[in-house]
Amino acid sequence: MTTSAGRTLLVDPAGHGAYPTLGEAVLEAPDGACVSIAAGTYAETLELTERCLTLRAAGGAEVLLDGTGAEVPVLLARGGTLAVHGVNVRGGDAAAVRAENAELTMEGCSVHAGRGPGVAVRGPGPLAIRDVTITGAEQGLILEGTSGVVENVTIEDVTADGIIVGLGADPVLRSCTISGCGQRGLYIYQHARPSVQNCRISRTGQAAIVVAHRSEPVLKNTSVRDARGVGIDVGPGCGGSIEACDIGNTAEPAIRLDVAATARVVADPIEMLGGSSPLDTLLTELDGMVGLPGVKAEVRSLVDEIQVNGWRARAGLATGALSHHLIFAGAPGTGKTTVARSYGKLLRELGVLPRGEFREVSRRDLVGQYIGHTAEKTAVVFEESLGGVLFIDEAYTLSRQSGSGGDFGQEAIDTLVKLMEDHREEIAVIVAGYTDEMRQFLAANPGLSSRFAKTVEFEDYTPDELVGIIARMVTAGDYELDPTAAPALTEHFRRLSAEPGFGNARDARKLFDSVRKAQSGRLRGLGRIPEPAELRELRREDVLAAIGRRS
Repeated sequence: MTTSAGRTLLVDPAGHGAYPTLGEAVLEAPDGACVSIAAGTYAETLELTERCLTLRAAGGAEVLLDGTGAEVPVLLARGGTLAVHGVNVRGGDAAAVRAENAELTMEGCSVHAGRGPGVAVRGPGPLAIRDVTITGAEQGLILEGTSGVVENVTIEDVTADGIIVGLGADPVLRSCTISGCGQRGLYIYQHARPSVQNCRISRTGQAAIVVAHRSEPVLKNTSVRDARGVGIDVGPGCGGSIEACDIGNTAEPAIRLDVAATARVVADPIEMLGGSSPLDTLLTELDGMVGLPGVKAEVRSLVDEIQVNGWRARAGLATGALSHHLIFAGAPGTGKTTVARSYGKLLRELGVLPRGEFREVSRRDLVGQYIGHTAEKTAVVFEESLGGVLFIDEAYTLSRQSGSGGDFGQEAIDTLVKLMEDHREEIAVIVAGYTDEMRQFLAANPGLSSRFAKTVEFEDYTPDELVGIIARMVTAGDYELDPTAAPALTEHFRRLSAEPGFGNARDARKLFDSVRKAQSGRLRGLGRIPEPAELRELRREDVLAAIGRRS
């Protein structure tokens, strides 16, 4: 006898044999099934009652469930379980996603709501919301009476509260970012007991965190910045603890405790503790990258200098002006973009940049088509990046020496030089490219080189380091690599690194994709459905096939 558990139903309006709409697939899907959705926009709303389903974007496809104009949630689950992976949801005049007494899982999704909350959960749960971005809602996330984990969730530009936790809910909120809230960043009410760890809350119209109605949260290693109200406001009868929270640029006092509150402030400021702070966590993540010892040392040196400058300023001592603009020089695929993102987050935690948001641009984003247009385009991009990191990849293509259209590129450089000086404390500009070409770039304007604090050199990865990068891709993809394949990989990267145009980690990514394709071809030839262990296994023969060798 066969079972329908684990069955996958395909939704693809253009695919023969697939379901044309999500609704039709859901109606016929048995409990426990996965609905795999092809790329596209689906103007549908779903109400699921006591169903157990998974909705997943097929193979990383861009999938949008569009409820624009609808007065009901795009996804509504009453009872049962609902898992949503890699799907974008746009709400209309109601919550984009609502779960009532259901077990909700969301991973790798983005949610945009019109009216109402982005995601609302009411009931015991459990819930698991990870790597989700919520924007444009009235409230970002509402959790009432529920348990579970909310991790690495970003909530931006909501008209009211960022996250609301109430009615006895006790979720764990970990490594979340809340910014741009019209009212409070985090509102905890009616006996709620959340654990809030390593979160960042900034730019709120009222207090950043409000605790009310006998709630007892644990607030730990959380950063609060740029609130129009106080940093943390604890009401009467409320308890819990505030431990190692870093609060800056808020209304006074930074922490306001009602006379009838029992909440305990363990330490303030965060530097008094020897425990792990958000800054320490980011530095640990940087250290966890494969290779790049020189780059890591340079970044740590910059962080140390900024931190000591801050301590000197608080002590009333003189401090020198620091530029946060950097040059990243090296070949493609050496981690320049990843480190630039990390650098922005570090500057945010250090209080240097209010947002630390990362924006990557290239020549086409800055250079216009006629005289005067380039200066305008460059200025707009620059102003939109204030408060964060502006990363200009292959910046040398802007210089006159790079060839056609050089004069317009020169106009972009000249505009950048002035803006970088005028706003040197409001932005970090990082220019990146090959080492030799970046020297030409710096020669394009007499004042350009002086705008940058230093040049950070990114060396090529060694063959062993590239094998380590492959190993991380294998683990992240839920595969297992045959250990006997490692020597073949090392030899392949040793030969490849000597060739012109070597792509470092980009070549590692291409090879990993080729190994997966080789495995798929081998498994398709079995004439049967592979076992789960076979689906995970990447054999030596798959590796050899991917690098063009015979076993």
